[in-house]
Amino acid sequence: MRVALSTIGKFHSFDLARQMHERGALTSIFSGYPWFKLKNDGLPREKVKTFPYLHAPYMQFAPQTTSLRQLWEWQDRVFFDRYVAKHLPDCDVFCGLSGSGLHTSHAAKLQGIKYVCDRGSTHIRFQDRVLREEYERWRIPFTGISPKIIRREEAEYEAADIITVPSTFVLNTFLEEGVSREKIRLAPYGVDLEKFYPCAKRSENEFRVLFVGGLSARKGVSYLLCAFQKLRREGKHLTLVGSVSAEIEKTIEPFRCDSRITFMGHMPQPELKTIMSRSHVMVLPSVEEGLACVQAQAMACGCPVIASQNTGAEDLFSDQKEGFIVPVCDADAIADRLQSLADDARLQLRMSEAALKRVKSIGGWGQYGQRMFDIFSELVTA
Repeated sequence: MRVALSTIGKFHSFDLARQMHERGALTSIFSGYPWFKLKNDGLPREKVKTFPYLHAPYMQFAPQTTSLRQLWEWQDRVFFDRYVAKHLPDCDVFCGLSGSGLHTSHAAKLQGIKYVCDRGSTHIRFQDRVLREEYERWRIPFTGISPKIIRREEAEYEAADIITVPSTFVLNTFLEEGVSREKIRLAPYGVDLEKFYPCAKRSENEFRVLFVGGLSARKGVSYLLCAFQKLRREGKHLTLVGSVSAEIEKTIEPFRCDSRITFMGHMPQPELKTIMSRSHVMVLPSVEEGLACVQAQAMACGCPVIASQNTGAEDLFSDQKEGFIVPVCDADAIADRLQSLADDARLQLRMSEAALKRVKSIGGWGQYGQRMFDIFSELVTA
């Protein structure tokens, strides 16, 4: 079996590419990143095809004006897609990350190649709706997802032989939007256990809370900040790792003067394991998420997780065992779980040990790779 992949960036697609390469199935992976950003990802140069001419400058110089940014994003997706369609190798399956695979799906069909639409987030209409509601709740200007992007993405769903999703939460949003269950396959992501493992001790005199991800309305950072203020604990500290989006700057500005809160900005992934190992809990209060990989990464460092129901957490750990799963947009629920962990060192230890055990049972990315390999094989043999 021969598999070709495409992704506008990297995401989990390069983890999938390595899994396909190990199984002798990868023909090539296309990316909008330049080669120098990909050369350490464990794939032979001849397997990696790049079209960085729009995506790389966008990552560096994305315009602040909404209309210009949306136009650039649209052109980025379309021209990357056309490049992949023109250079699609002879293969049995083409698997493209959603949003930039429509032209290639048509090219694949003409050649008798099966098309898998790999969707990392919720159904795009659900995503647009829930984000509109969240931005309105916080009175943040939001134009929504462009209608032509929604139409293009839904055309990919329609063209696909199979749609792969990373969590039950995401799967349910597709069912709510009328997509047939027979067309959807569930394949939760893994974690690199060679990069993430316990490597530092936790302080007994402090209670360190961690957030990792882009600081935005979508990630629910405001709920975490409110919950942290409600936490009654001497020596409490909140660290937020990730770039701050302009939309939420005014919301977080009052918290910048709090000495118990540290805004770290972007942190290279190799450095994350240390801060995760030192943290007593990581909180991911996202309003909408596919299956955030930082959850499994934190667990691999022995750090329990508090996550909202909209993060795909239920496919990764059990509520009250390896962590807590809380209702979305609920600062009080987050504060309550934080208080439980802060007040009970034995609960912290029990959840830490359970998180390590659970994430090791996942077996790195191998289980995800085998699941996707089986899905592709199912298509080819059918």
